[in-house]
Amino acid sequence: MSLASLLCRGQTGLDSYVVTVEVHLSGGLPSFAITGLAAAAVRESRDRVRAALQTSGYDFPVSRITAHLGPADVPKQGGRFDLAIALGVLRAHAKKDNWATGRIEFLGELALNGDLRSITGALPSVLAAHRDGRAVVLPAANADEAALAPESEVYAARHLSEVVRHLDGAAPLPRVEPREVRPAETAPPLDLADVRGQAFAKRALTVAAAGGHNLLMTGPPGSGKSMLAERLSGLLPPLPRDDMLRVASIASVAGERSAANPTQWPPFRAPHHTCSAAALVGGGSRPRPGEISLAHRGVLFLDELPEFGRDALEALREPLESGLARISRVHEQITFPAEFQLVAAMNPCPCGFRGDGTDRCKCSPTRIEQYGGRISGPLLDRFDLQIDVPRVSFDDIAEPAASRESAAVRALVTSARERQLERGGRLNARLDARALWRAVTLGRAERALLKRAADRFRLSARSTLRVLKVARTIADLAVCDSIAAEHVAEALQLRCR
Repeated sequence: MSLASLLCRGQTGLDSYVVTVEVHLSGGLPSFAITGLAAAAVRESRDRVRAALQTSGYDFPVSRITAHLGPADVPKQGGRFDLAIALGVLRAHAKKDNWATGRIEFLGELALNGDLRSITGALPSVLAAHRDGRAVVLPAANADEAALAPESEVYAARHLSEVVRHLDGAAPLPRVEPREVRPAETAPPLDLADVRGQAFAKRALTVAAAGGHNLLMTGPPGSGKSMLAERLSGLLPPLPRDDMLRVASIASVAGERSAANPTQWPPFRAPHHTCSAAALVGGGSRPRPGEISLAHRGVLFLDELPEFGRDALEALREPLESGLARISRVHEQITFPAEFQLVAAMNPCPCGFRGDGTDRCKCSPTRIEQYGGRISGPLLDRFDLQIDVPRVSFDDIAEPAASRESAAVRALVTSARERQLERGGRLNARLDARALWRAVTLGRAERALLKRAADRFRLSARSTLRVLKVARTIADLAVCDSIAAEHVAEALQLRCR
């Protein structure tokens, strides 16, 4: 009878928790059991471990084998425990008491020939292990991703035998050198100067970028709505390192290739309108982050907004307010960060040509009402800016474009954001009511103007506060300490159509 114990790490959302892998060998009929609330993929590890050990030239014990993954009441998912289980079996069978495994965590899925395959969630696991003062051994395929963790002690291996030789002291594994994040380029890949005309829409885009406001654009096909949205992330300042690591960790848990080579530019996500609510918000049988979490600290663009499923759109309402995506299951509740900026585009009618200056639109008032009714009032209320993007004239198309425009706008946006963070610690779009009133002082003229607009357009309390947030952002762009009537007027123009 013998017992071996090693450390691994499980993953629940972005939270990585330590898992103690205990392997016990005893007499009796040969068997291999895995306990500890293991999912099917973890239970299948029995066959992968047996084949990997045998094909790698190691004896597999003819014993009663029990592998326990503690804590027992936390669900275990995926093949990340294979390497630790295999080493536990080998250590218990071959009496490898000389292995110094007390401060090392082992992660990796095993192929049948002993190769180590990549796992999801490697970056958050390495970050958590570093906080606990431990080293990590993981597949070489995850080395680039793990290298993003500063000052971490990571060793990469391609095969099970390399890990065994490392623990035996025969051939130490190479340590993964931490690397710096690829810096943001001096200019974004897409520039605002590519959009011809649309001065009003560009101004709205600037205000949205400066305050983190949600933006809805309505206009005929070809007016430039998608081009404008695609250039929004290039107007935002580069992400700080902590935010970049957070974004990369979300991509790592989702299995995105971008996790291994992130940039400091805020993420831009544009899912197709056929995506499900689970794909948009997160979920599934094995909960994964959705598009709103992959857009954390960046931009989520929903083109053809009315074509999205009603369930998917309504699921956005709570994350837009809280900045979190909460996924509840029987055994657990998983929370992913989802502090994103929502930009949406839609046509004015089903055919798209209403109000474009021609007589091509044949849509009836009933069809137009039904089309607009696909977006609920509560969701529409959460768009701080709601603008019309008209058809571009030929003169605007033929006008020579400036070489660069985004850099100048990004400088204004960065300055305005710095003012907001110094004043309240958050962007204007994220201020609650109490913080907003601390940042806003209305004079008699501004109060009267806002009251007339609230009565005329029947603004809800949420809409009224959002108008004030936009006005505060416009004042920040103008480097004004207080809100003036022209700031309130422009905020109303950017929302009330």
